[in-house]
Amino acid sequence: MFMRKESIIFWSLFSLMFFWGCNSVTSDPNTIDNTPVLEVDRLEPPCWWVGMEQTELQLLVKSDSIIKYSPSINHKGIELVDFHKGESPNYLFLNIKINTSISGRFDVMLTNNEAQFKLSYELKFREQSQQYYKGFDSSDAIYLITPDRFANGDASNDIIDTLKETDLDRSKTYSRHGGDIKGIINHLDYIKAMGFTAIWSSPLLTNDMYRWSYHGYAMTDFYEVDPRFGYLDDYKTLSREARSRGIKLIMDQVANHCGLEHWWMKDLPFQDWVNYQKEFVAGDATIYSSHQRTTNQDLYATEADKKLMSDGWFVDTMPDLNQRNPFMAKYLIQNSIWWIESLGLSGIRQDTYPYPDKHFMADWAKAIMTEYPDFTIVGEEWSYNPNLIAYWQQGNNNQDDYESHLKSTMDFAMQEKIVQGIKEEENWGTGLTKLYTGLANDFIYPSPKDIMLFLDNHDMSRVYTQFDGDLVNTKMALGYMLALPRIPQIYYGTEIIMDDFELPGDHGLIRSDFPGGWEGDEVNAVSGEGLNDRQIEMQNYLKRILNYRKHSKAIHQGLTKHFAPKDKVYVLFRTFEDEVLVVIVNKNKNSYKLDLSRFSEMQLEGKMYQDIQSGETNSWVETLTLEHPGTYWLSFKK
Repeated sequence: MFMRKESIIFWSLFSLMFFWGCNSVTSDPNTIDNTPVLEVDRLEPPCWWVGMEQTELQLLVKSDSIIKYSPSINHKGIELVDFHKGESPNYLFLNIKINTSISGRFDVMLTNNEAQFKLSYELKFREQSQQYYKGFDSSDAIYLITPDRFANGDASNDIIDTLKETDLDRSKTYSRHGGDIKGIINHLDYIKAMGFTAIWSSPLLTNDMYRWSYHGYAMTDFYEVDPRFGYLDDYKTLSREARSRGIKLIMDQVANHCGLEHWWMKDLPFQDWVNYQKEFVAGDATIYSSHQRTTNQDLYATEADKKLMSDGWFVDTMPDLNQRNPFMAKYLIQNSIWWIESLGLSGIRQDTYPYPDKHFMADWAKAIMTEYPDFTIVGEEWSYNPNLIAYWQQGNNNQDDYESHLKSTMDFAMQEKIVQGIKEEENWGTGLTKLYTGLANDFIYPSPKDIMLFLDNHDMSRVYTQFDGDLVNTKMALGYMLALPRIPQIYYGTEIIMDDFELPGDHGLIRSDFPGGWEGDEVNAVSGEGLNDRQIEMQNYLKRILNYRKHSKAIHQGLTKHFAPKDKVYVLFRTFEDEVLVVIVNKNKNSYKLDLSRFSEMQLEGKMYQDIQSGETNSWVETLTLEHPGTYWLSFKK
């Protein structure tokens, strides 16, 4: 497919208009100013706001030989505190104090003995108060999307000829497939109907890489939406349309690294802008991270091991950013705030959380939470050790006195226990006992209900594949997960049991196209056309549970009690005021009579309940016959 000429023209004009809208010079009609405008390659952030908690702003200005000029500002309420020249002659960093509540433009004058130029910068009014930026929590259910593989809402942006990768081929698992922001917008009603209340999309910013750019994690511009996904206005529309449906928007961000083709890699501002920069510039072999994430907590870790873990590169194509450089640190903090403010975000998922400098990450999270006290950040700590996960959650009593300011972490530990426990045969220490003891580890966490739990994601085999195509076990695991004191996340396509059986664990296959997201698809997950009986069964199962969960305060904020597994049955209770949810995980293949007297302390004797799946009502007396294996949700309400 080739991009139409009209689309190329439109994209060029749109880019020009966006730059002009944020950074153009607007002259006062009553003032004649003939000072020429300096041509700049970069002025970042593109714009800012008055009324922020943090009143100091760092401007990165990139222009040919700009260090030859001295900056000054003569504008009421705007103070140039100081400025710093880059070690490259093409960078200036301006530290500005904003002492005004009045929005508008101000000029930065750049002067030397030979000439004078000016830059115009825009300060905007904040459109929303702090309270608008309410984060996600245990009342939410998150739908994770890989945008290139979800839905193609605008075929005209499939190929952008000015970008390096122009391969579009849905038959290749690592090529671009054409999904975009408008495709997500077109599916918002479906996402809402399924019962999801938040969307986490993998990164949507420009990845101008030569290949494998579809996943979004090798950013080459931290302030630009990838035009193959759409434009800033499309992203804003997604946020607005999602919010109108009660759906929160979570942005996937990366503070650890950028893409090798990032514009600054060809002209680095300082000699320590990225880690192992000397080796990179010399063309030496890449020094990779050791991935020994325990060095962040290890009381006995050497400085050498800490450095290799934190400073080493992920891969050759992802330079590791040096957050110890104060200008880089400020750049990354401001970038996160800029996107929160621009899009009205409800949360950030921070990729590879333990890999950047951990003290910077604490400063980064603190800066965001100071600006947006009700916001939520979740950090990716891929560890199956709950102690390592707990280390990163705010309020944890760490021996080294480290305070992360991070509300949420990702619960890989519980994910592993659920999959193992349901797949294993029941024995001493195996099977459902792993679910029970895994949840019992919650005493480790300062706030278990703020942790994000999942059974799969964009980096792991599909949950249906993990369970070897066993639909009963897959449903059992999901039914249990969704009842826990956690923030649940479900990967797109789980509701129709998408799999990666052909090549388990292959990232390109894990991130397969969502059926019906492309014109001409024979199977459509939204309409149901072409779905088989097992897919429809799973879709309906999740839809019922998620929509019950959406309104259940017992799940959102209730107490949790569970009884040790017995006879292949594990029972968990969630209670809040007049609502009780009983969740029964049953692995018996044949009919089983559950003795209810064991649960007498829950005081449910004689009370009526509704089976959320079947809709049937019954009374809680003496015994309960479990006719089939699976997870039962029984709801008691006055």
